[in-house]
Amino acid sequence: MTPLNLAQLPIWLSGLLWALGRVGGLFLVAPVFSAKLIPARVRIGIVLVLTLVLAPLAPTTIDLMSAAGAASMASQVLIGAAIGFVLKLVFEAVSFGGELVAQSMSLGFAEVANPQGGPSSPVLSEFYTLLVTLLFLVMNGHLRLIALLADSFQSLPPGMATISAHGLHAIVGFGAELFSGAVRVALPAVTSLLVVNIGFAAISRAAPSMNLFAVGFPITISLGFIALWLSLRSLPGAFEALQGDAWSLMHELVGG
Repeated sequence: MTPLNLAQLPIWLSGLLWALGRVGGLFLVAPVFSAKLIPARVRIGIVLVLTLVLAPLAPTTIDLMSAAGAASMASQVLIGAAIGFVLKLVFEAVSFGGELVAQSMSLGFAEVANPQGGPSSPVLSEFYTLLVTLLFLVMNGHLRLIALLADSFQSLPPGMATISAHGLHAIVGFGAELFSGAVRVALPAVTSLLVVNIGFAAISRAAPSMNLFAVGFPITISLGFIALWLSLRSLPGAFEALQGDAWSLMHELVGG
């Protein structure tokens, strides 16, 4: 029986802590993984399992109790959180696009509790988010994200490198995708509903005595559901384009 080498204990412990910091940062921000709908015990269990799996990739000789060790741990959390934040922007763009569609079809007042973020949000936002979450899982996006995190230990070893200032600036610039992506998601349905509103404007000019608030509201919702049904075909393409830009940025951040 091989005796336990206590000299190797700090190295093993440091590897666990560096991996825990990076995995924990990812699970704090990344969509799907950070969903409050998942019980806390389940999330903690997944974090611990991934930490044990990725710990051999993160050995270092930095003293855990030193200032360099504290700075390195903060760096690990930052790397994981930055990767998750980029992907979260994609999901927020889709959710914002659903909100734009809901407002266009006069359904913005219908809100439900958001199981991921906490506060309430329009029903269509949750519907769009649910669809892209299923697409993300079907396309093995969660496995691809874990693989990217594992590769980051090779390109950004603990204590040696972190995300550069240029990378942080790129994340801020990618925030513009929150608005352009939302327009890309909502454009087909919003364009169709704009044509409907233009038609109501023409009717109001031709028949000023007609009460459009009583007639137009149910018609707008009914035609909005038809436009929503027809525009769902473009949602996977828009989500894939946004996700492709996000993966490119995440690979750039970790130097992959």
